[in-house]
Amino acid sequence: MKKRYFWMIAAALMLWIIPHLKQVNAERITYDSDKAQFELPFGRSYDYSDILVSRVVDGDTLKLENGERVRLIGIDTPELHESQKLDRDSQRSGQDKKLIQGMGKQAYEFTKNLVEGKHVRLEFDLERNDRYGRLLAYVYLQDGTFVNAEIIKQGYASLMTYAPNVKYVDLFRKLYTEARENRRGLWK
Repeated sequence: MKKRYFWMIAAALMLWIIPHLKQVNAERITYDSDKAQFELPFGRSYDYSDILVSRVVDGDTLKLENGERVRLIGIDTPELHESQKLDRDSQRSGQDKKLIQGMGKQAYEFTKNLVEGKHVRLEFDLERNDRYGRLLAYVYLQDGTFVNAEIIKQGYASLMTYAPNVKYVDLFRKLYTEARENRRGLWK
């Protein structure tokens, strides 16, 4: 009986408060009426201009300190883990899956050495998330190193651009061509 009474009061209170809500965003709910005003914390906002990379998942995916995953825009590294994409890449390229995974390990190690445990800044393009819910971003180290570009420049990634996220496609194409011609990274 007490639980039922509690929920009835809670529902009535919400019905009274909801019409007075003036602002709802990712950081707070603000209640404002002529008699009272207060804010309730709601979720947490993150400063993507200075956030820690807690772990590198693979050569083109990072995990941030807040638990979110970031897919690096414009690049594609070989698959590290068993997956349908690994199967497709093997069939398409005619390469053995173990060879692809070996290259994936090299790309993973390069990216790990470059960003894991470091603070980064994220830059977003037109789309903020992919179909898997990961953040889509260009990533910069605190010293200004453009991570996506550096991975391509050193020969550990191919190009993978999807409109509308094509802000740096010309730069990436140039760096990719130079890495292949100079036999860097995976292109040795």
